[in-house]
Amino acid sequence: MNILSIQSWVSYGHVGNASAVFPLQRLGAEVWAINTVQFSNHTGYGHWTGQVFTGAMVRDLLDGIEARGVLPRCDAVLSGYMGDAGIGAVILDAAARVRQANPAGLYCCDPVIGDIDTGVYVRPGIPEFMRDRSVPAADIVTPNQFELEYLTGLPCRTLEATKQAVSRLQAMMRPGPRAVLVTSLRTDATPPDAIDMLAGEGGRFDLLRTPRLPISVNGCGDAIAALFLYHRLRGGEARAALGAAGSAVFGLMRRTAEAGSAEILLIAAQEEFVSPSRVFAPQPC
Repeated sequence: MNILSIQSWVSYGHVGNASAVFPLQRLGAEVWAINTVQFSNHTGYGHWTGQVFTGAMVRDLLDGIEARGVLPRCDAVLSGYMGDAGIGAVILDAAARVRQANPAGLYCCDPVIGDIDTGVYVRPGIPEFMRDRSVPAADIVTPNQFELEYLTGLPCRTLEATKQAVSRLQAMMRPGPRAVLVTSLRTDATPPDAIDMLAGEGGRFDLLRTPRLPISVNGCGDAIAALFLYHRLRGGEARAALGAAGSAVFGLMRRTAEAGSAEILLIAAQEEFVSPSRVFAPQPC
C-alpha cells in the first residue's frame, strides 16, 4: 500500500505527518510524505518557530515524485493541516494526478478547521476552501463534530441530527465511496463517561463508543484519519475501518493518559496499531 500524505510537520511532538506517517508505516504501508509546514512544535503551546510552505514549494515536491513514475502505484492521497489556502489547489492537483495514473486511487480529506473548544484555528480562506473545493473532490472525509457542523451548516446535538449532517456531507462529495468518519462526537445520547465516533457509507451508519479518558492532547485526530484510511483501503468498508482505527487510537490515548504525557505516545504505544489491547465493535445506528 502506498499513500501520499500532504500535511504539517513538527520536530517535537506528534501532529500532522508526525502523527500520521509512523502508524501507517508500522502497519506496513509506504508513505510518501510532503509537509505543508515545518514547525518546532504544534501551535497549541502558544509559541513555535518554523515556516509555512507555499503552494509552489509543495507542487515542486509533487512534481519530483511524479517524475519517478510511481503515481500509478499510489493507492490514496491523504491531506490534513494546510497552513496556507494556496496549498489547497496543489493537494487537489495531487489527487487528480493520482486518479489519472490510477483510477482506483482515493482522496481522503481530513478537513482541519477547528474544534469545539477552540473554534476555527486555521488561516482565513482555509475553511471555505475545505467546504467548497476539498470536500467536493474527496472520496473519504474525516471531520470532527465542529468541522462537520461547519461544513454542512447543520447542528449535531443529537445522533439523528448528526446522521443527517453526514448524509448532507456525502451529497457534497464526489461520486464513489463517499465514506465519512466523524472522529469525535458527543450528542445527547453520549454518556458523560464516553466518547463516540460515527462512520457513514452507502446508506449505513455505525457508532463506536469508547470510555472517555482524562486527557486532552493534540494529534489524535491526525492519527485517526490515517488509520481509518489504511483500514478502509485494506478492508473495503467503513464499518471495519471504524472498529480497527477506533480501537487502536483508544489504546494509544489510554497509554498516553496513564503516563500523564502532554504529547501522544506514538512510539511507546505502537503495538496498539498492530494489535489493540482492547477491541471495540461498532454498532449499527
